[in-house]
Amino acid sequence: MALKIHQTLQNRCEYAIWKIEESEDFFRSELALAEAEVAQVNRIKGKGQRLEWLASRYLIHLMSGRAQRGILVKDEFGKPYLEGSSFYISLSHSNRQAAAIAAPFLVGIDIQKIVGKIERIAHKYMRPDEMKSLQAATRLAHLHVYWGAKEALYKAYGRKSLDFRTHILVKPFAYDLSVGYTKGRVVKGDFDVLFDVYYQLLEDFIFVYVLHK
Repeated sequence: MALKIHQTLQNRCEYAIWKIEESEDFFRSELALAEAEVAQVNRIKGKGQRLEWLASRYLIHLMSGRAQRGILVKDEFGKPYLEGSSFYISLSHSNRQAAAIAAPFLVGIDIQKIVGKIERIAHKYMRPDEMKSLQAATRLAHLHVYWGAKEALYKAYGRKSLDFRTHILVKPFAYDLSVGYTKGRVVKGDFDVLFDVYYQLLEDFIFVYVLHK
């Protein structure tokens, strides 16, 4: 395991990222998956996606510090949580990178490899005020930060049925070439919550996490 980042924040929040170098067999032998988890991972057809799914579960187990692994299950909305834990968790994976975050308050995480095709879907998640903040020199990475922020906010909300333009608002910001910060808000029905949004460029990946302390 090549751990790239392992960070503990205030208020018992913790996140980690690593580059996946292990095999699928390694994770299956180490995780001792529950029956429901086996059924879920076996439905994933792509070998790479299965590997990343398993790796993200193993990472959250390592972060938990437990000798006995807690089963990762999903609530009625499909949001993952660790059985027997009161912590909120969020997972993400992309191109052999796995990321996880855990905290006693709402959190979300996203990691994405920077790719040009994100331009084709920008109109589906970017609001006009967000689009105006883009600059030509950093446009591609900036678009990925907005996308990652909205993915992480979606995960923190955890109830599905969100429109990325209507219900997820990211305060427009000037893109920083290394690390940066802005605010994000999820507004739907009686849910109106403001989050801190942090992002970082890691080689050719954009990493974003959100916190509601």
